[in-house]
Amino acid sequence: MGRFVEAADRHQASFLPACLEDYVGPDNPVRVIDAFVDELDLAQLGFERVQPASTGRPGYAPGVMLKLYVYGYLHQLTSSRKLEREAGRNIELMWLTGKLVPDFKTIADFRHDNSEGIKVACHRFVAVCRVLGLVGGGMVAIDGSRFRAVNTHEKNYTKGKLARRKAHVEESIARYLAELEEADSTDTGVASPRIERLTERLASLRGRLGELEEIGRQLETAADGQLSLTDPDARAMATGSDHRGVVGYNVQAAVDTKHHIVVANAVTNRGHDRSHLLEMAEAAKAATGAPEMIALADRGYYEGEQIRACAAAGITPMVPKPITSPARARGFWGKQAFIYQPDTDTYRCPAGQQLQNRFAREEAGKLIKFYFNQKACGACSSRSSCTAGKEKRIRRWEHEAVLDAMERKLDAMPDAMAVRRCTVEHVFGTIKGWMGATHFRTRGLNNVTTEASLAILAYNIKRAIAVAGVGSTIKAITG
Repeated sequence: MGRFVEAADRHQASFLPACLEDYVGPDNPVRVIDAFVDELDLAQLGFERVQPASTGRPGYAPGVMLKLYVYGYLHQLTSSRKLEREAGRNIELMWLTGKLVPDFKTIADFRHDNSEGIKVACHRFVAVCRVLGLVGGGMVAIDGSRFRAVNTHEKNYTKGKLARRKAHVEESIARYLAELEEADSTDTGVASPRIERLTERLASLRGRLGELEEIGRQLETAADGQLSLTDPDARAMATGSDHRGVVGYNVQAAVDTKHHIVVANAVTNRGHDRSHLLEMAEAAKAATGAPEMIALADRGYYEGEQIRACAAAGITPMVPKPITSPARARGFWGKQAFIYQPDTDTYRCPAGQQLQNRFAREEAGKLIKFYFNQKACGACSSRSSCTAGKEKRIRRWEHEAVLDAMERKLDAMPDAMAVRRCTVEHVFGTIKGWMGATHFRTRGLNNVTTEASLAILAYNIKRAIAVAGVGSTIKAITG
């Protein structure tokens, strides 16, 4: 064999066989999982069967099952069947579980039956990161990402999709009827294979049409106008990477900017982010214990009431304003060119004229003020650069001073959005890479939230080990 490193003889007997402890080094991340789960009060967290029953077949301790799942998500083993297989051959898992090999059904049932306890346990690791000094607490980046569910586009229906699919089936039925009529006219009396094939196809299409009509009846009672057949809670959501969008869930995360630890997370089936700013910022503030906090978010979170509520809760939101007005696209001055003057409650236009507060009305639950100066606009030589109407009208929300103050803070922090991108976006990219092309494996919002919590716990454990090391992390857990 030459001068290669020689392998051990498979048949060599040992007087004292090596124990499992010898195969798991002191810096192995599996020791962090073992210490973390052992320190949890599983009964207090709400896990089932913490105290074993006095009769019947003994079950697996919930601590062992939780260790198995945390290890699985740390090593991209999210399938219960894969976890069962690895428990019987993976030395690290043998060390972690004491050579126990639960079957895949037991593993899957544990995640389903202890979803609330698992979520709380995952949040507890943020406290460990605080002890390690990995959480600054003064600034977080908030973002949402769409994850695919166990539900294809073909199994998701809206009224528009249903109408298109019914029209396609009806068109196919009409075509086959025409072909069948043509075949009957040339029939010689013996049933031809073509006629049989057309008849079978027509029966199949009529059955499909009946299914679509039943789906239409169910769609009529759907609150949000969507119906998913495989995962009832999954919803179609728009994305920038796929013109069809994604049928799945919107995962929200708040990431501390100091060492990129995820301090708060949530899962929703709403396809937009604008109603989640306050929820995520308050959860992050509670998790970090910070008296004040800066919350960075992208334009999708821009919503007046949410921003105002954050400011009232001691949170400084930093959300850039989206440009939704078509004025600039049509070559007119945008609202940014008009300067609000709080002393007189007027706007000064680029031509130097004053636009007064003329009236106010409620729109979508918000009081909107309207500012214009019909006389000045009628005689203005710059009106062609301002508006196509008789006068320029500026709309202002009654609490828009909060938004103006946020814009001034954003101007004073020009790198805010760069910090946000560098902090939170790679978190979602990493987790999606770990979870693979299928993303979530479970069905239902509650089960999917449990999956997301496990994935984020695995991410936080890896970050803590990468920054502080195994020994320091275990000391923070047990100390």
